[in-house]
Amino acid sequence: MRKRVKKEHVDQQLLNALFRIEREWKQQRAIVEQSIEPSDFNLFFLGVSQAKYMCLIREAKIRKVSAFRYR
Repeated sequence: MRKRVKKEHVDQQLLNALFRIEREWKQQRAIVEQSIEPSDFNLFFLGVSQAKYMCLIREAKIRKVSAFRYR
């Protein structure tokens, strides 16, 4: 029973991080799209945010985590 609770807790943390990084990535993407000439820093930060998001998506797929189960 203890292991089950721990897995659910970790899965919930993964989903929270996933939603937070998704918002961050979308905000950066909006900034870059609205910029006439985006700075190198903004382009770098956009790439980092996208990489973090894709990594978390991959981890969620491996763990078979569904947002419908926890929301």
